[in-house]
Amino acid sequence: MDDRTYAADAESGTDATVAGWVNEIRDLGGIAFLILRDASGKIQVKFEKDEMDENLVETGLGVHRESVVRVTGRVESEERAPTGVEVVPDSVEVVAEADPELPLDPSGKVDADLSTRLDNRTLDLRKGEVKAVFEVRAAVLRAVREQFRELGCTEINTPKIVATGTEGGTELFPVTYFGREAFMNQSPQLFKQLMVGSGLERVFEVGPIFRAEEHNTPRHLNEATSIDFESAFYDHTDAMDACETVVRAAYEGVAEHCQEELETLGYEDFSVPEADFPRLSYEEAIERVNATGELDEQLGWGDDLSTEAEHALGEAVGRHYFVTDWPSEVKPFYIKDHDDDPELSTGFDLMHPSLELVSGGQREHRYEHLIEGFEQQGLEPEAFEYYTKMFRYGMPPHAGWGLGAERLVMTMLDLGNIREAVIFPRDRQRLSP
Repeated sequence: MDDRTYAADAESGTDATVAGWVNEIRDLGGIAFLILRDASGKIQVKFEKDEMDENLVETGLGVHRESVVRVTGRVESEERAPTGVEVVPDSVEVVAEADPELPLDPSGKVDADLSTRLDNRTLDLRKGEVKAVFEVRAAVLRAVREQFRELGCTEINTPKIVATGTEGGTELFPVTYFGREAFMNQSPQLFKQLMVGSGLERVFEVGPIFRAEEHNTPRHLNEATSIDFESAFYDHTDAMDACETVVRAAYEGVAEHCQEELETLGYEDFSVPEADFPRLSYEEAIERVNATGELDEQLGWGDDLSTEAEHALGEAVGRHYFVTDWPSEVKPFYIKDHDDDPELSTGFDLMHPSLELVSGGQREHRYEHLIEGFEQQGLEPEAFEYYTKMFRYGMPPHAGWGLGAERLVMTMLDLGNIREAVIFPRDRQRLSP
């Protein structure tokens, strides 16, 4: 069926069949144009009313916008046309008629609010700017996969239905699993750690995670895509090196493959972040936030970085940066403490100037210390025996991190809402489409 020529590939002097959506119709009296849109762009179809079959003209000009049509005809040069050529049709077939009243305007001439756009996402993605976001997202995922392979990683897929939560019973979506209670997984954390103790050693995964958090903000989702990395015989500094490499590779991939999309989105000076992201200790980060004077109350040891603190620090640093050496008390049980200071963990976060992108660290690979960590956080080690017992069979030192794909795209393109980086977002209100 797909014997067509894409709009961008139509060459003057050839006969071609083009197919796509009716972007608009311009009727200038004796001459009229149907602008057809497909995945490659737009092409002009010319109707000279007095010289063409009446039924052909009526079919081509009577069709509603966003209908799917197939046009066969001669491709001729026309400098004033969008692509420098136009099709003079011999036949026009209406493949699928669109209703005359559309819930939003795919041409973008009439704005729609985000809720309306998400309710009608199929139509929304017919807009060039919206489509461009997801072409960029695809390029990001392609680039990070290629970079992981260059780092010697094996791609894995871990379960999304689990018996216990990665970080305990909070923020979990329960599901009924053959009469038993199970949960949607918050993270591949425990499974990817088990893999570095296997013959694979260095792994990555790109997959969904689920968090039943109550936040309903422009930066939170309840279903997200996590880009995860874990490596045996890595410490936290090695993991940060890999993290920086992957993030920069994502930008490089977009710069290489998405120039047209970046132009559509209005990015004339898209650039790859400079290497050597600054690494601030948690203590230094707190001091620098307090020094900005932007917060109503000074931060103290053990405080998390609030949204306001992230913004203040991000503005002061002005680029991607790591926050390292977090207090042990605020990091999960699987994060290893520094050997010379058990009050400090090897946990780190990668920050964009506007928000957090990555959480990672070196993992506790010693069985006894791991069990102690469970108990200190009020978790029952027995519930995680499938995980803990493997640490008795030769678990190497290892480190890794998780990167939010939507947050990466959101910050890369300066999107106002994280939902703009998800085709069908899931949040507290939205379960459909």
